[in-house]
Amino acid sequence: MTRPAADTAPADPIQAPGTDEALWREWAGWEALAEADLPWRGRVVVVAAHPDDEVLGFGGTMAVLAERGVDLTIVSVTDGEGSHPGSRVVTPAGLARLRADELRSALGELGVDPGRLVRLHVPDTSVARHEERVAAALTPLLQGAELVVAPWTHDVHGDHEAAGRAAERAARSAGLPCRLYPVWMWHWATPGDPRVPWGTARRVPLPPHVLARKRAAVDRFVSQIRPLGPGPREAAVLPPEELAHHLRTTEVLFQ
Repeated sequence: MTRPAADTAPADPIQAPGTDEALWREWAGWEALAEADLPWRGRVVVVAAHPDDEVLGFGGTMAVLAERGVDLTIVSVTDGEGSHPGSRVVTPAGLARLRADELRSALGELGVDPGRLVRLHVPDTSVARHEERVAAALTPLLQGAELVVAPWTHDVHGDHEAAGRAAERAARSAGLPCRLYPVWMWHWATPGDPRVPWGTARRVPLPPHVLARKRAAVDRFVSQIRPLGPGPREAAVLPPEELAHHLRTTEVLFQ
């Protein structure tokens, strides 16, 4: 995950204080969401703007699919090198290598073959400028797949939205369904929020053992959940209050 720079987006809701996870867990609307219909065989292509987005928003479901024997291809659009701009501890190139290693370890925790990771190396924070390139790169990866899963196109993060649009375009060309997972939505939205299309939302319940695997996977992203160093430029991108949104017993997909 990469936050938009605060000095370039002062009104960005991602920079504002987020919704307390306790409010989401107490929401009565969960039971009104229909359960997602997921494949039992074949291959699913999972797209992420940054290494960790797919685990935060869809990691539990990935573990469920892997248990079923579904083959998973994971596509990292960027290398996540922009998560700590100006860091004095690690360079962008070093961060890119570190985050790729973290993702491979996280996939292993979920039972997903890390060898099925595809990295597109699009510049972090600039996916919108490379949207056509991303769609073109995804097209051959979708051959023979059953489903495409990507970031929600209204997540209020430019890279997430552009990656989702590119995935939708490639899926349409291939005649495949595309499902979208939110990441930052849990931060800026509120339960029952009218800005969220709850009518198209589908829930995926995560059994206790699957949630445990997801927790273990999230813990692999040390560069994101712990400070890189003592300075403000090395602060954790995902503090505990943010992680809490992604460690509940339900994941959500929009269709």
